[in-house]
Formats: sequence, C-alpha cells, structure tokens
Amino acid sequence: MARERLSLLALVPNLVTILGMCAGLTAIRFTFDERFELAAALIIIAAALDGMDGLIARKLNAASSFGAELDSFADFVSFGVAPGVLVFGYALAGPMAGVGWVFVLIFAVCACLRLARFNISRAASQGSSPRHFVGVPAPAGAMLGLLPVFLGLAGIADVGKAPVLVALYLGVVGFLMVSRLPTPSLKAVRIARENAIWVLIGMSAFAGLLVLRTWVTLVVADLAYLGVLAWLALRQRQGAGRG
Repeated sequence: MARERLSLLALVPNLVTILGMCAGLTAIRFTFDERFELAAALIIIAAALDGMDGLIARKLNAASSFGAELDSFADFVSFGVAPGVLVFGYALAGPMAGVGWVFVLIFAVCACLRLARFNISRAASQGSSPRHFVGVPAPAGAMLGLLPVFLGLAGIADVGKAPVLVALYLGVVGFLMVSRLPTPSLKAVRIARENAIWVLIGMSAFAGLLVLRTWVTLVVADLAYLGVLAWLALRQRQGAGRG
C-alpha cells in the first residue's frame, strides 16, 4: 500500500502557525529576562503571523481540520498566556503579585473560552466568513491586554505604580473576549473602489508610524479600538431598549 504524500506547500500554513506560537513562547522567555520591549514585539509578530496563516492556507487551498486546531492551540499560547505573563512581569510582580496573578489567570481562561467558542461557531458556519465576531477576538484581546505595557514603554504612564488598576483592566479585557458584544470583522468590511487608495495611504502611514513611534502608535490604536467597542456597546444597548 503506497504511503500518502503531502506537498511541501501544504505544510506552509502550519509552519507559519508554529512560528507564531514560537514567537509567543519566546516572549514569555524574554519577560523572565525583563526584556519587555522584545517580549511585546514578539507578541505583535505572533499576531501578524496569525493573520497570515489562514490567508496562506486559503490561497494554497491547504486548509485542514488539523491546521484549524493547531491554530487555536497556538493562539492560546500567544494571545492568552504570553500577554498575561508579560503584563504580570511588567506591572504586577510586586506587593500585589498574588491578586495580580488571579487576574492573569482570568485573562488566560477567558482567552481559552473565546477560542473554544470560535471553534464551535466556525464548525457551525462551515468555514464561511462571519459578518462580525461575537466578543473581542483573541489577537485583538492580546493587543488590548498589553495596553498597560505599551503605556509604560511609550513613557506615557508609570503603570507599575497602579497594579490594582492594571489587574482590573486585564480582567475587563478578559470579559470583553467572552462577552456577546458584536465586534467588527475585517473580512466583512467593504469599501467603495474609489476609496481604496485612501485606505492604502492610511495603512502606509500607520506602518510608518509603527516603525518610528512603535509604542505610542500602539497606544493610539488600542484607544481607538476601545472607542469603537464603546460605540458598539452603546448602539447594542439602544437597540435592546427600542426592542
């Protein structure tokens, strides 16, 4: 009986996923060494790779159930465990370390539950792209959870002096991940063809600012996303009131 052979291209999406997971794990390692900038950068790289693996799988027609499950495990490491450990090492490892660690656990568990719910909804929709997500996706939750670290690295705030606020904020982000709040999906966003050039210019400007003023740019991006979430929550509440 001949053995089944796989094309090397079919393994590329899984390789990208594993690279992302390695970036998340290495971020934990650099957190222990107190090299917080490098640890944060690695989690950002993991988020970028997470956005690439699914796209590559679709382009190569190499999507598989194995790859989907691998992606979820990698996401839990990179966006559930690594951000929590980094925030703990950066702002919570002090007199309030015990309480801070409880909120790190809450954040990680919420990320795990969010990913499990996503897997179920993905199976139910049979791979079709959702018009919106339910709750904040794990990669976005990781970026939001890292806001205290971004504030500190940008020199905007000394978050180490407010561990209680940082811990509570981490818990709120965890709640947003498991909430029923509809959040935007980039896959469902449609723009007029004549406006495409402005989107490209805007993304180019964002990429340039990300290189020149990395942490300040990420702070602004997080605050903008929180503003969008607040607007969506208000609109949902008004809709429920009218109903």
